[in-house]
Amino acid sequence: MRYPMRCGFAEGERRKNYAFYGKSDTLEKEKAYPSVVVLIGSKGEFRMENCSIVTKPALHLIGISYCGPYSTFPDEAIRLQSEFLARKHELQAETNTSALYSPYFGNEVFATYWACYETHPREELPLPPGMVQFTIPPHRYAMAGCSNKRIGEGYEQLKSWMHEMGLQKDDSALCLEIFYIDEHHLEEEPVELLIPLKE
Repeated sequence: MRYPMRCGFAEGERRKNYAFYGKSDTLEKEKAYPSVVVLIGSKGEFRMENCSIVTKPALHLIGISYCGPYSTFPDEAIRLQSEFLARKHELQAETNTSALYSPYFGNEVFATYWACYETHPREELPLPPGMVQFTIPPHRYAMAGCSNKRIGEGYEQLKSWMHEMGLQKDDSALCLEIFYIDEHHLEEEPVELLIPLKE
């Protein structure tokens, strides 16, 4: 099993140590995912798509979390995602394993980052040790699509677009990263970056 995830929260917010990949003028393929389109160029690289506003319904999630100082990111977030993916066989509840959800929030000292799958809201099966089930209420989000290797660039584009549009982040709500797992792409995975908006 492979674990290609990267902690975009830490890269985009704190470290900005992302990599840039070559771009091609010719697009060979367009691949659609729920509410995000990722374009793949002739060299297999992912292209960023324009930012947009999306509305997500309530998300019922099950997963594990890490809380610690910013100096421990992104290493601990990557470890957390890898640990969760390695434990997915423990889940008895019906889950959607095609996407890994990583909600997060932070303050001036530390951050909490999650690795989760979406689950059925009415499942009442026993939870594996250390796992928690919770619901994120419906929200409007500013969203950008990118790849797991261009998350820092994605956050820069998204925040610049929000500033131009006069959109404000809802600091009381969770930000969210959604990693779409596709076995056909070993190096890069499509990602949605979502920042909750004030009404």
